[in-house]
Amino acid sequence: MRAVTWQGTRHVSVEDVPDPTIQQPSDAIIRITSTAICGSDLHLYEVLGPFMTQGDVIGHEPMGIVEAVGAGVSHVRPGDRVVVPFTISCGDCAMCSHGLQSQCETTQVTEYGSGAALLGYSKLYGQVPGGQAEYLRVPHADYGLIKVGTELPDENYLFLSDILPTAWQAVKYADAPTQGTLAVVGLGPVGQLAARIARHRGVEVLGIDPVPERRTMAARHGIEVFDLAEDTVGEIRERTEGRGPDAVVDAVGMEADGSPFAGLAQTVAGKLPDAIARPLMENAGVDRLAALHSAIDLVRRGGTISLSGVYGGAASPMPLLTMFDKQIQLRMGQCNVRSWTDDLLPLVEDPADPLGVGDLVTHRLPLEEAAVGYDLFQKKHDGCIKVVLDPTIAPAPSV
Repeated sequence: MRAVTWQGTRHVSVEDVPDPTIQQPSDAIIRITSTAICGSDLHLYEVLGPFMTQGDVIGHEPMGIVEAVGAGVSHVRPGDRVVVPFTISCGDCAMCSHGLQSQCETTQVTEYGSGAALLGYSKLYGQVPGGQAEYLRVPHADYGLIKVGTELPDENYLFLSDILPTAWQAVKYADAPTQGTLAVVGLGPVGQLAARIARHRGVEVLGIDPVPERRTMAARHGIEVFDLAEDTVGEIRERTEGRGPDAVVDAVGMEADGSPFAGLAQTVAGKLPDAIARPLMENAGVDRLAALHSAIDLVRRGGTISLSGVYGGAASPMPLLTMFDKQIQLRMGQCNVRSWTDDLLPLVEDPADPLGVGDLVTHRLPLEEAAVGYDLFQKKHDGCIKVVLDPTIAPAPSV
């Protein structure tokens, strides 16, 4: 089959790899019909190379049709249309029973002290082949797979794999009161959805992003938008009676603009031999913290900051004096996808599209053009906000 493989920093390519097979009774094989490029994939593309192996199949936002199931799978059968959550969880352990599927005790990657294994996401999370491919093996399929209808387009359902529940969890963790105010820092795909979810829940939303196309998209959904400028915090404080918003979602993470020293550290780590770079990533402060520091500055006293953006440095410095003085609550974590499925399915199937899932994808490309998609997404060129790869589309003939 054809699959997107990691070949090095800022280098992915589509290669022939072996077709997946049933390995355990709980496995299923999925024929992929849509698979998205996520902001977290850019961390593999740019920062987390020391934990990758050349040829790794990447991607963790897929959906498609069940082709085959193991003897222990009864929830789905061949021919069913399904979404594949990026977290691999058993549904039976203590963590899963607490709704913390991203901490699943059955699939935890104990070698690195990490939580549940993830599709297509480095040694840190199990090095499981990912979903930017024609076919995908899904472990623990009986619990993980989300069976969906056949009438609506893939885009209605695809984001249930990751970014939609991630945004939902971010808003839930932020816990802004109805009629309260939530600021969303970063209007990439997760930030876009978090802003729409909060507005749907009756919260006033202020979105911050330096990219005009992202601000324009958010404004279409009733979000008051702000450029990222020196006076942005002051503008928003004025907008909130001098206090700041009740809560802030940081939807940016470790690759925020700014923090030049951390940016240099990321670049250096990506060029070092893996044996040297891994300890640096595990023990040093290599995150660009501009977005998080802005959130800490922005949120009102006694407010909450919810992190949905991924951070990777073990020793990133934090302004604890300010955080303590402002009595800030900080909530974060990998998304517990299956905890939110029942809340989200009715919304994505609602003809009114209350979360605007039909207005997010800016580029739909053949799987073979994955390298183009990664470059567009990473550089934010051509108004790129969300890229979906389609294995069923033939690439354009070369001239």
